[in-house]
Amino acid sequence: MNLKLIFLAAVLAFSVSLQAGEKAVATEKPSISTTQTVQLTASVVGVDKEALTVTLKGPEGNTKTLEARADNLEKIDIGDTVNVEYVQNMTIEVFANDGMEPAAGILGVSGENVAGETPAALEVITTVATATVEEINIEANTFKLKLPSGEIKEFEAQNPENLKKADVGDLVVMTYTEAIALTLNEVIKE
Repeated sequence: MNLKLIFLAAVLAFSVSLQAGEKAVATEKPSISTTQTVQLTASVVGVDKEALTVTLKGPEGNTKTLEARADNLEKIDIGDTVNVEYVQNMTIEVFANDGMEPAAGILGVSGENVAGETPAALEVITTVATATVEEINIEANTFKLKLPSGEIKEFEAQNPENLKKADVGDLVVMTYTEAIALTLNEVIKE
């Protein structure tokens, strides 16, 4: 199973569903996107066949317990190592708003290989939250957003020029994605 292909398909499917039915409009509104990727090797420090979980220990001593498939647990032993790729992405975009109210939602996708293959898994969680611009103060370099909870919070602009590109009432779309892919390193048993 190609986990990177599944990850790409999941991200593309989610992106297409967000844009379905909307016209693509060129905009001068502010946007920013940043991605961080970490690759490491972790050790298996626990296998619970009843709970169907595996506990991993990273190189800095941190641990994480993950769900596993029963048919793959037979191939995993304490002391085995796994390759881990962890990706975080944060995108913030500003759009002209046609009356939408702030909202939030979460999409999760996971996948595992089939029985007989080297154990591997993938999990992607994307959180999308929107807010509306309630106030822009160019002199103070601040802006206020109405969050999905109804709370209004004030922020300082990282780039003051972006305040000139936004308008009160605009919709701010914040998308945060975390993805983790795991593959068991092949262990030669003697």
